[in-house]
Amino acid sequence: MPDTQPNDAPETAAQRRARRAQFLRDLMEARALRDRVQPRRARAARMRQQMRMRTFRW
Repeated sequence: MPDTQPNDAPETAAQRRARRAQFLRDLMEARALRDRVQPRRARAARMRQQMRMRTFRW
């Protein structure tokens, strides 16, 4: 379970940003690890993402 705060102490914007930044760092690390472990799947995912971006309409 992640560290939780008591409900009577609301989270500040700085704490939220720091927690979000840590989450995004962990997510990027996990994606990088998955890409190294499964290169074929990672390449297919990149190709799908490129196709989505190519067909996206602004």
